[in-house]
Amino acid sequence: MSREVRSEEGTEYRLQMQRAAMEDMVVSEGGGGDVAKQGEGSPPTTNGGKEVDEGGGDDMVVTAFEVSGSIDYTKLIDKFGSKPLTARLLRRLENVTVKRGTVPRLHRFLRREIFFSHRDLDRICELLEGWYGVDPPSEEMKEGGEGATTDATPPGVWTPPATPCPIYLYTGRGPSSAAMHLGHLVPFLFTQWLQRAFRCPLVIQMTDDEKFLFKGSYKSEDAGDGTTGPDPHRTGDDLDRFAKLTTENAKDIVACGFDKERTFLFSDLEYVGRMYPNIVRIWRSVTVNQVNGVFGFDGTSNIGKAAFPAVQAAPSFGSSFPIVLGGNDGDRSDAAASSSTSSSAATLACLVPCAIDQDPYFRLTRDVAHRLVPRNHPLGGKPALIHSKFFPPLQGARGKMSSSDGNSAVFLTDAPEEIERKIKVHAFSGGRETRKLQEELGADLDADVSYQWLRFFLEDDEELARIGDEYGSGKGEHWSTGKVKARLAEVLKEVVGEHQERRKAVTDDVVREWMTERCIA
Repeated sequence: MSREVRSEEGTEYRLQMQRAAMEDMVVSEGGGGDVAKQGEGSPPTTNGGKEVDEGGGDDMVVTAFEVSGSIDYTKLIDKFGSKPLTARLLRRLENVTVKRGTVPRLHRFLRREIFFSHRDLDRICELLEGWYGVDPPSEEMKEGGEGATTDATPPGVWTPPATPCPIYLYTGRGPSSAAMHLGHLVPFLFTQWLQRAFRCPLVIQMTDDEKFLFKGSYKSEDAGDGTTGPDPHRTGDDLDRFAKLTTENAKDIVACGFDKERTFLFSDLEYVGRMYPNIVRIWRSVTVNQVNGVFGFDGTSNIGKAAFPAVQAAPSFGSSFPIVLGGNDGDRSDAAASSSTSSSAATLACLVPCAIDQDPYFRLTRDVAHRLVPRNHPLGGKPALIHSKFFPPLQGARGKMSSSDGNSAVFLTDAPEEIERKIKVHAFSGGRETRKLQEELGADLDADVSYQWLRFFLEDDEELARIGDEYGSGKGEHWSTGKVKARLAEVLKEVVGEHQERRKAVTDDVVREWMTERCIA
């Protein structure tokens, strides 16, 4: 479920909190009935899905619909029951990427703990180690925080294994507007790196159906009269608008640099038929109380809202892509051979890069996953997850960015002068009130949006460390807010400008090629 949709549903969600707290039902991983008391990794204290602090006094709110306050990511790991990305696990990632020669180094999002938590990423590494026939790195190494890995890891030379990659990636986008912002770009940049690092297939879901269900409208006067106009038989709703936005957003996604031969972009409105058997299985496995408890729906919600979570869960299972991931092109007359290609897709492990606020949703998916896969699935059907921190809005490094406020975000369509204006005028400063205090105390780097955005987009680790040292101490070239904002504006103008140039080459015909059903495994 997209962030814009979750925000819009916030009021309805809060009305459900008290009732949902009394209906604390989550699907059991062990099967044996539709409902059990508690599912995988359920938070120790919940209030209708809302994470609360048992000790009180904490302004952090992270729900399916709302992210606000000062985010304590260590506490979120504890509450959600996920696991931190340790130095050893990062070494295992290096072992199956850098040492295999697919990438020169770990992504900056990993080096800087922007992606910081996971579920079953160790199992993904285990599968890739088996694929390459290599042992995991030694356990005799220090555990550390940010920067615990070393740049001394020598890159290898890519030698493709003889068998197909045992995993695939899954991400998506809800097309609500023609212009995406930098916060939307972050997960696609990381997913593009993961695809290159793992040399694996990727499926990207465009949830045009979700956007219509949650944000669509109907006007009787817009319906055709059956005789006049360019489309006399048109309905009065705006479903077609969201379908068109899918194409526009797909152009931005293609411009991120994915490997076309390993990437399948699909619209739910067009592809849902292939996924429908799995969608039905998920519907059968999840109760209305469970969906209401997670998402806060009630009797006033349209039935599509309650049904949609199964549509978003379905791509977590490789059997939803019998041709794309299984190679079953429909031309084979041998039923046994066709079944064999489909079963290979059914046993692929799925890795989902997402923000930490998506975790409660995927816990529900993981709880029913065993019902949708054969017994030899390496993860029991569960999608693995790797969680990111939130990309902060310009107004302050608390919560996350929203596309509803144009001055809280830098959009991929912004001109260079507009980017510079937004940073200069709206980026919240962690600097002190006077030059004297700044030189004495230095800036609050955690609160400073310009520095935090540099952590996301400035590739050079040494330069970032130097800026942090100088700004945090109030001494040196980047002692002041103005200097840091100027550097950020330079970086973002380059990032957005290069993206805009790549997007110019992505036509409607190019998008159709990426969205053509074909084998990418």
